[in-house]
Amino acid sequence: MMRYLKAAFLNRWNLLLFSGGMAAAAISGRFDIVAPLVTAAELAYLGFIGTHPTFRRYVDIQAAPPRDQADKARAETLSRQLYQQLTREDRQRFDEVRERCEELQQLALRIQGPGVNSGASRGEGTEGLDRLLWMFLKLLHTRRSVSTFLRQTDVRGIEHDIQVAERNLKTLQVHADDPSLERKRRLLEETLQTSKTRLENYNRAQANLEVMDLELHRLENTIHSLGELAVTRNEPTALSDKIDLMAESMLQTERAMGELRLPTSLDLELETVPQILRSPVIFEK
Repeated sequence: MMRYLKAAFLNRWNLLLFSGGMAAAAISGRFDIVAPLVTAAELAYLGFIGTHPTFRRYVDIQAAPPRDQADKARAETLSRQLYQQLTREDRQRFDEVRERCEELQQLALRIQGPGVNSGASRGEGTEGLDRLLWMFLKLLHTRRSVSTFLRQTDVRGIEHDIQVAERNLKTLQVHADDPSLERKRRLLEETLQTSKTRLENYNRAQANLEVMDLELHRLENTIHSLGELAVTRNEPTALSDKIDLMAESMLQTERAMGELRLPTSLDLELETVPQILRSPVIFEK
């Protein structure tokens, strides 16, 4: 408790106002009256700010060990690489969502009002938006990989291979004393199974692509509705809760995409979420 009160008291604006009030009391000629009033106001301020949960979270964040710089740099580098690998259309799509998130960040701060430490509010709200943007960026990148896989897969050729293998198996007569025919049968069965597996992978990728499209569109629509929610309800916590729910939904979609095991040159697993809004990193066009 004491460290929160200490942090509130040592706030530079509080020190400026408190020292100014005491100085005014000293030169007013009524120090015995003005000084107790200034002290009472200071105690009221400390009692309110020192016990406010948002301010406490801000103090805890400031007191926590600094984030590993190498991990932070890797996260920002990876986010930039993913962005550069997107198509021009997807980069524009990401830029629009990022700009909207910046607007939401400013909107949340205005709704929060001047009564709470702005640094705490900014860090708390922006962290959720960064998670949304990071998952949105990964979904765009994964969607690009899935689209490339579907485009490069000859599904008609796979279906033709299945038909040929099934037809050959039906016409093949295997004799017990002919090992060459038995070997041919095994090869045809393996070819048939491989082709069916490839077709299943194609169909699964097609279905997942549709899910990703729906999730991406839902996020874009939700980002716009978040601003309306914050304005109409005038509750900063409602905005934060909605962001957390959206991030959890996208996380479930991301886990489903992991089942595809698509080859990629990038390791997308990070302990640290890139500070897309909280850092000066500029995504180059």
